[in-house]
Amino acid sequence: MSEKIKFAVVGCGHIGKRHAEMITRNEECELVALIDVAEKSSLNIDNYNVPFFKSLDDFLNSGLEVDVINIASPNGFHFEQAYKAIDAGKHVVVEKPMALNKQHAEKLIFQALHKHKQVFAVMQNRYSPPSVWIKEMIESGKLGKIYMVQLNCYWNRDNRYYKPESWHGKKELDGGTLFTQFSHFIDIMYWLFGDITNIQAKFEDFNHKDLTDFEDSGFVNFDFVNGGMGSLNYSTSVWNQNLESSMTIIAENGAVKIGGQYMDKVEACNVKDYVMPELAPTNPGNDYGAYKGSAANHHYIIENVVDVLKGRNSITTNALEGLKVVDIIERIYAKKNN
Repeated sequence: MSEKIKFAVVGCGHIGKRHAEMITRNEECELVALIDVAEKSSLNIDNYNVPFFKSLDDFLNSGLEVDVINIASPNGFHFEQAYKAIDAGKHVVVEKPMALNKQHAEKLIFQALHKHKQVFAVMQNRYSPPSVWIKEMIESGKLGKIYMVQLNCYWNRDNRYYKPESWHGKKELDGGTLFTQFSHFIDIMYWLFGDITNIQAKFEDFNHKDLTDFEDSGFVNFDFVNGGMGSLNYSTSVWNQNLESSMTIIAENGAVKIGGQYMDKVEACNVKDYVMPELAPTNPGNDYGAYKGSAANHHYIIENVVDVLKGRNSITTNALEGLKVVDIIERIYAKKNN
């Protein structure tokens, strides 16, 4: 594949526009279409001089040539749209979460294998310098045995985010706080420490009763299959602005804490016989005006798609890992009814 790789983006909200932007900035890529159910005039996409379609079906029926379809629509549509794109013989990039249940995620992977197509799951927090650094610390054995891991995700999501006309907060389309807000952090945890078991959880809906169909806060604890124990404490009830996302690791040879709003700073590193190197700066968080999101690393994902399709590199965020994140969230939420 020597010529430019052709992309179309489904969903032209904040994230979809980021995808479009990163595609147009990459000289090996070409954006061929944008797709959204909303009126084009309301989407603020006039700077992209490409055909616009009201549905994925319309686009697929148009006969326009495309290699990769990026799915950045509401969570509840990810599975159906990705499946349709793969079925049409296209590679897909799927925003998190890949699906809202494990069964759908499995179906997607099966179809991709059947059609010999790639599924790229978006897990952009893996690319931040502290994530790359801590992955190496764990894999090299510098930390020794893992004892305890604590993830704290305390964000603000209020009526500036959960607007009545938005899909955010609706059970069918959103899926829940762990799917929409914190799946990146569950992905990082799985990527670093592997699967979890013996889950116990407690959920509460403090100040979102009139805004969402689900909990806004939870305490979750578990054991890692590979040894050690962990906890995830999360809330979107924080007043006015995000408080923190942090991960504390207590291990045999030392303790590390990665913090900052987006796990973008190493706040503590006390490790036996080890001196912390200077890390490259983390990209700033996505800024949505009234609220903030995760670090803006989407360009790495597009670069990886290009490298994989041109045979230069392996996939950094494979679909099986996307499936595991959905599976872990589903198992945590299964505790709601216990």
